[in-house]
Amino acid sequence: MTATEQEKSWAQDAVDAAGGLDLLLTDAALGVMRRLRPDSSVLRLAAGLARRPRLVGRQASRLGSELARIAAGRSAITPEKGTGSRDRRFADPAWAGNPVLRRSVQAYLAAAQSAEALVAGAELGWRDDTRLRFLLANLIAAAAPSNNPLLSPVAWKALIDTGGGSAVRGLRALATDLAAPPRVPSMVAAGAFEVGRDLANTPGGVVYACEQFELIQYQPVTDSVHRYPLLIVPPMINKYYIVDLAPGRSLAEFLVGQGHQVFVVSWRNPDARHRDWGLDTYGGAIVAALDAVRAISGAPKSSVLALCSGGIAAAMVAAHLSVTGRLGELASLCLGVAVLDQEQAGTAGAIIDEATAAAAMAVSGVRGYLDGRALAEVFAWLRPDDLIWNYWVNNYLQGRPPPAFDILYWNADTTRLPAALHRDFIKLALANALTVPDGTTMLGSPVDLSKVDVDAYVIAGAADHLCPWQSCYRTTQLLGGQVTFVLSTSGHIAAMVNPPDNPKAAFQTAPSPYPADPQEFLAAAQTVTGSWWPHYSSWLAARSGEQKKSPGQVGRKGYPMRSAAPGTYVHDH
Repeated sequence: MTATEQEKSWAQDAVDAAGGLDLLLTDAALGVMRRLRPDSSVLRLAAGLARRPRLVGRQASRLGSELARIAAGRSAITPEKGTGSRDRRFADPAWAGNPVLRRSVQAYLAAAQSAEALVAGAELGWRDDTRLRFLLANLIAAAAPSNNPLLSPVAWKALIDTGGGSAVRGLRALATDLAAPPRVPSMVAAGAFEVGRDLANTPGGVVYACEQFELIQYQPVTDSVHRYPLLIVPPMINKYYIVDLAPGRSLAEFLVGQGHQVFVVSWRNPDARHRDWGLDTYGGAIVAALDAVRAISGAPKSSVLALCSGGIAAAMVAAHLSVTGRLGELASLCLGVAVLDQEQAGTAGAIIDEATAAAAMAVSGVRGYLDGRALAEVFAWLRPDDLIWNYWVNNYLQGRPPPAFDILYWNADTTRLPAALHRDFIKLALANALTVPDGTTMLGSPVDLSKVDVDAYVIAGAADHLCPWQSCYRTTQLLGGQVTFVLSTSGHIAAMVNPPDNPKAAFQTAPSPYPADPQEFLAAAQTVTGSWWPHYSSWLAARSGEQKKSPGQVGRKGYPMRSAAPGTYVHDH
């Protein structure tokens, strides 16, 4: 594998690891370093190991024996991942050929294996276990010999090849990254893409705007369109163009090409003036967007596709429409990587407790918002090998610019979260309120998801560590209508950006009704080769009414095009 191929390979790992930021709400306010410090979970680990002296003795003996074999040159430990593919951190031949480097890698791997075995053998509760695995993963990732500039063969080669230029460029990049949040290695150069030119350039225009959002309608490209339009509701903490990346990788572009009338909400980037915007504010904005979409299309109902935290708000709006007798205005509901049942919802759920939640809400309350850059920092430390240390080696040790990937550029283009919305999301998660009928409200209406009896399409990512697919799956047990559940490959965002020409794409699905146990679904599911995009488009078409002549333009009387897509709010920083 060439250096360029290796670079693309680990950068693709970072793309797969990239994720929505809006559920990491406590550590983002308080700082991720607090989660890397010892806490009560460490004390419970110590107590658990004290009760298991045989486990500790066995691991100590194994580690000692292995270190002796390493010193003697007889160890069989090799840097391989579970899949059998070589660990890319140690892909350079020097790690295997140089006896000193080989022994450093083997000692590192042996110690890491022993530490992981101790945490696993302590048999802690879910929350403590998840927290400690997060802490341990970061310590192990940071300790890798590949990160050490004195040991790294790629750093030495770059230093020699450039006559010291790589060190100068690396130090300059390090100083730049440390100068401003999120204070982690840059995953993409600031000028790698331009929104409206390289990204978010599907033709369309802003046809409605208010303080909270701009509504973009995409230009129809087919002679006829489905009667019922589609409104896409993105997350609140990132820009909307995750659904409109580069041509060929744009979900909006794809759906327009399939004859759907597509609208998308482009959220405003709020600041301290908007501290009081809470879930009701955003729910009211979704209702306003739906009203505008129906008025512009002349249709009695519209479908909704909502992602991550946008899906949480959209599901609550659907419950509100049910209470107010307006659910008939909803043709269908699609929720992408959205967790409604917060019980054991991955690392994001494990790091939320009453004390940290109260402190986090106090911090954002004083400032008036939660900065998306702080969320980006937290997320990066959830996948340190993919999102921190690969870039440490590339940017700083080798002095090279990071590869340009559209998802990573979008991931770095964060927005702020109003203090009230931050508070509402944390309280929702702590109470797991959406699993309890009437456990919370939206726009004054009690939220009972079982009364949302429209057809729903729920999509999750098999490798999503932020919103585990099992947590997304539990939505099938909450909604009252006919649900289709689809399990896509890849992680939180790569599962969504899943164009039909992706050779690695596949998804699993099964006919409903679905059992309560996600593993039972998995046992019955069939694997379909290819992207879920065409599958969803066909599903949506069956619920979008008859075909009608394409309007041929965006907007209509009373809703003129205000500006060309991607609008103005997307450029706010």
